[in-house]
Amino acid sequence: MRMRKKNILFVISIILMCLYAVIPADSKEYIIGEGDLLRITVYDHPDLTTETRVSGEGQINFPLIGEVIVNGLTGQEIEKKIVQLLKDDYIKDPHVSVFIMEYKSKKVTVLGEFTKPGLVMLRGDSTLLEVISNAGGITPNAGEKLYIQRKIVKGGSDRNADITVVIDLKKLLEEGDITANADVEDGDSIYVPRASFVYVTGEVKSPGAYKITENLTVLKAITLAGGLTQKAGQGKIKIVRKTDDGEVTIKVRMDDLVMPDDVLMVPESIF
Repeated sequence: MRMRKKNILFVISIILMCLYAVIPADSKEYIIGEGDLLRITVYDHPDLTTETRVSGEGQINFPLIGEVIVNGLTGQEIEKKIVQLLKDDYIKDPHVSVFIMEYKSKKVTVLGEFTKPGLVMLRGDSTLLEVISNAGGITPNAGEKLYIQRKIVKGGSDRNADITVVIDLKKLLEEGDITANADVEDGDSIYVPRASFVYVTGEVKSPGAYKITENLTVLKAITLAGGLTQKAGQGKIKIVRKTDDGEVTIKVRMDDLVMPDDVLMVPESIF
């Protein structure tokens, strides 16, 4: 069962990567910023075709008209601006097209259990699924929650504030709940912690480490491990648990909750 869940999560990640890889970004709505690489063409004037990167001052250089401030504009707004500048002195009725070749100015940081943690560039209005796809998906060792930390800039004398958005990964990736597919913004920090595990040993059919989900009981943990063998001493199940004072051994019932790093021991019956 554990391997089946891992395989399902892996397949979902691959499907998402393929899906969002073929969805073109809307360069007409994306706000241009520092580092973005633009390809600008003028119909019937191939000599004016230009590839230029937005400078730290928010400018590009374009033939005939020189420096053009583009920071904070969309691709469509840049087209209109260059059309007007060309039309004023150089070309009658120019037709200009702006294509974003590289997105560099808008990005989020992904940390934790992503296949490729680090910086992810945003392409226009982006969602959480797109970011997960561009980060290579989420590893099988991921916990159940994803956290988006966002800085909110307040006006006036109020200080800036951080908010944290919590996303249920099961709803997002396994159940396809679109309400969990949150929008992401430039500067967001997205974190997926590693899951906690319980280690099931002894007279179970598939001993090993199992991810702890919400309200995981001793009975559920044993079920994940394939159930008890015929030799199991059901009334003698114990947990070895780490505490601040060291390890303690606890006799447990089937409805007791397990805790991170518990070692669940199912001994052999003496009868």
